[in-house]
Amino acid sequence: MNKVNVSMEYKVKVVNAVADIHQATWDALARGEGPFLRYDFLNALEQSGCCNEASGWIPQHLVIEKAAVADQSLITEQALANDQGSSNEEVFSASDESTVIAIIPGFLKTHSYGEYVFDHSWANAYHQHGIPYYPKWVSAIPFTPVTGSRILTREEAPFSGALLALISQAVQSMGEETVSSCHWLFTNARTQKLLGTHSELLTRYAVQFQWHNYEYASFDSFLNALTSRKRRDMKKTQRKLVEQGIHYRHLCGNEITDEVLDFFLQCYQATYLKRSGHTGYLNEAFFHQLRDTMANNMLIVTAFKHDCPMASALFFYDDSGLYGRYWGALEEVSGLHFACCYFEGIAFAIEKKLPLFNPGTQGEHKILRGFEPIYCQSQHQLFSAPFHDAVASFLQQESEHIVAYFNQAQDVLPFNNDITPTLKTTNTTNPLLAVNNHNEKTI
Repeated sequence: MNKVNVSMEYKVKVVNAVADIHQATWDALARGEGPFLRYDFLNALEQSGCCNEASGWIPQHLVIEKAAVADQSLITEQALANDQGSSNEEVFSASDESTVIAIIPGFLKTHSYGEYVFDHSWANAYHQHGIPYYPKWVSAIPFTPVTGSRILTREEAPFSGALLALISQAVQSMGEETVSSCHWLFTNARTQKLLGTHSELLTRYAVQFQWHNYEYASFDSFLNALTSRKRRDMKKTQRKLVEQGIHYRHLCGNEITDEVLDFFLQCYQATYLKRSGHTGYLNEAFFHQLRDTMANNMLIVTAFKHDCPMASALFFYDDSGLYGRYWGALEEVSGLHFACCYFEGIAFAIEKKLPLFNPGTQGEHKILRGFEPIYCQSQHQLFSAPFHDAVASFLQQESEHIVAYFNQAQDVLPFNNDITPTLKTTNTTNPLLAVNNHNEKTI
């Protein structure tokens, strides 16, 4: 059953599926927010069974409505009805005068896998004290560590304390068991602004590596921005692959036929099975549904050895940038992963004049191939004050190490002296100096 929390001005509804929200409403609020926040992407995760109770990703999205002025008295009646135990679902449907101002994609989690913000030590601490850490609630894109909006809205001003309290109240009332905590993963600056500077939210930092397009005219133009040594190394990798008869095809839109997609799936599942003992978090139904609904935002790079396909990588893109997500190979060849997943991605981004290329999380090996360190943020609230304070202390210490790691990565970037002063990384400020860093203990 969908649940509703109401105040004098807002209603926060918890819905159990993307399909419970009109696609036009969702996509209007998600316009310009990247491919992973589109209705079609999240709906495919749910309809394919990748996100459900069995997978430990239970959809619990929040829909925030703002009532019309004439509707205020009705909301008061609804709040009283809630206090008296009336059906939340009936209360929510009692008025059609409200306007949806925000959608927050979210999930109840029964584990911490597929998030890429690692809190297993927090879960262990809860367990050691005989307190359940799961379920917890996360606002995130499952299996997708890409910074973006976590609040889909056209609102510009920070949410009021009353509205944030209503959201927290909605989260804590989810499910049959007590929800331990609330986590906003890989938030962008706009979401951070909407969440405001309230001390209830602790900020956690991480570092990823991202390529930026400095108006390169071609892949060779990009190579010319590197030091001569790094340029030679990358050209050597490419030359060795060419000498083995390896070449690539870029396929988008209706070029992604069943044959092309099935070969990608064969590579993806074989590589996952070899490394992790399973065929991946995402199933064939998910990828086929995406191909049917989002093919114009998909790029598959297939690597061939002479005329025989041997590896495949799947990317997503729109005007916001290119995002490398999944890869697999049927044969291990030195340098092939770098060429197929990074070099070909950079070439595509330059050709399409895309502003950035996010190749996925982790991996210092990306630095020497022109990917700059960037800070990522997540916000966390643990509803147990003692654990919240303990995590606040931990994050204060961890953040110093994250900044040191960022600086070390910055120092070994492969760009030449002409371009280094203009790099986005060069002009990145230390986040610990920001006025909205509130990793402090509660009082």
